[in-house]
Order: sequence, then structure tokens, then C-alpha cells
Amino acid sequence: MARSDRASEERADALKERVYATFTGLAIVLVQHSNVAHIDAARATVTLLVGIVAITAAGFVADVIAHLAVHEAFPDRAEAGRMVRVSGTALASAGVPLVLLALAWAGVMELEPALRISSIVYLATLGVIGYAAVRRTRIAWWKQLLALGILVALGAVVVLLQQLAHGH
Repeated sequence: MARSDRASEERADALKERVYATFTGLAIVLVQHSNVAHIDAARATVTLLVGIVAITAAGFVADVIAHLAVHEAFPDRAEAGRMVRVSGTALASAGVPLVLLALAWAGVMELEPALRISSIVYLATLGVIGYAAVRRTRIAWWKQLLALGILVALGAVVVLLQQLAHGH
């Protein structure tokens, strides 16, 4: 595979990990928001952090397993480094929400608005990623609009399913 193809593939994989983590973070803050009267800011912060670290680790383990299955060997040092870089991008998805929850933990703001703003940040992130992806296509504007609408609908289904999985 050519160097530019590998770089493009790594960027695509990293973006995919970030989208997974964004959906995971969104599900976590939405569930917490619906139970805000029963949790404190420390628990909310730690829960989000652990959830994002878990999805990051899961992405790395999935890459290693896929590599073993396809290449019949463990990844070499360079490939393992690529896997760490790719899966590590998932951590960035929680940056702003973790700061907001830490501010609530420190008493600078209330937990409910911190969770609400965090969910807005996650939704906006997904929207921007979807918009950027659709805008890069070379299709007519109305097809781009339709594609974005489909992505929004699919994202809403994912959020709904995650909420149902958590009993809400």
C-alpha cells in the first residue's frame, strides 16, 4: 500500500474510532442526565472517563485481533504504534465533556447543565463530522442534503438504541 494510502486509511480509522467514542460518550451523558438526581459530579466524571477509556481499549484490542486473524501474526512495532495512535484518538472525544464534569465536581457549575452541555457538545461533534464527510463528496447539493439527513436519522436511531439498552 502506498504511503499516502496508508495515511488516508489511518485517518479514516482514527475518525471511525472517534465517532464510536462520541456515540459512547453521548450515551453515557444522556443516561446520567436522565438520572441526575441520583448521581454526583464525581461519579459522573469517573463514569464518563472509564467509559471512554474502555471504548478506546476495545478499539485497540479489536485491531490486534483483526490483525492476528488476517496476518496470522502479532503486529510489528510500527503497526502496533499505528493501532495505539488510531485507538487513542477516541480519548479526544471526551475532552470538553470531561472538563465540564470536572468543573461540576469542583463546584464551579451544577451537574445538570454540565451534562446537558456535554450532550450538546457530543451531538454537535457528530453533526460536524457528518457534515464534513458529506461536503467532501462530489455529488449534487441536494444529494448531499439528503445524505446528511440520512446520517442524522441513523445517528438518532443509534442514540435511541443506546438509550433503550440502558432502560431509558
